[in-house]
Amino acid sequence: MVAALAIAIARHEPLPQGQDLLWSMAAGVAGVIGVTSLYRGLAVGRMGVVAPTTGLVGAVIPVVVGFATEGLPPTSAILGIALALVAVVLVTRAPGHGDGRPSGIRWALTAGVAIGVFNVGVGQISPAGAFGPLVVMRLVQIMVLGALIVTWRQPYRMERAIVPKVAGIGLLDMAGNACFILATQTGMLAIAAVLSSLYPVMTVLLAVALLRERFSRSHVVGIVLTGVAIVLIAAGTATL
Repeated sequence: MVAALAIAIARHEPLPQGQDLLWSMAAGVAGVIGVTSLYRGLAVGRMGVVAPTTGLVGAVIPVVVGFATEGLPPTSAILGIALALVAVVLVTRAPGHGDGRPSGIRWALTAGVAIGVFNVGVGQISPAGAFGPLVVMRLVQIMVLGALIVTWRQPYRMERAIVPKVAGIGLLDMAGNACFILATQTGMLAIAAVLSSLYPVMTVLLAVALLRERFSRSHVVGIVLTGVAIVLIAAGTATL
């Protein structure tokens, strides 16, 4: 939040007002519900169920809203969107462990719907600024998380050694959200939402490069489909 505020001041962005303020607050609430539900689902459920369900639902909702409010993009872009949704499922699939754990589908659906609502809310913000709305979103999320920590008496202290890592993650997350806001302000919501939902591809590639994990067949197919989808979407939106 502090970094977003500093950038907003440097860019001479106003803090959101009116409808932008309401959408920023709603997006903040939806965002924190989506992320915490996703992490909870991964903790208590099966990754092979939680990850693809969250990714698919989170992408489909803004696509449907975008089609309804902004119209259909060219045919090649629609085909690219369809391939991208399939790629999200394939890349985020993980084999079941057969350990009797619950599926976690309830948390996955909650996370997917909340993330989808977050994407839709962000798509309604005017082009007046990108980092000003982020300040409001982060402030709302701080308040919601603080209330949950107090209500559920959750531990909140972190080891000093991991604080820089958490701060770095926060900055990367803010940068990703800012880019998504800018994308929705300059292009179509459906396309921005689908392309941003392909982030698991980078996660898989980093896991292979840094953690020496191996590709599964579904990962390979999903990554190939991702490349094809991006080319189709780019070709279909070149004239928009």
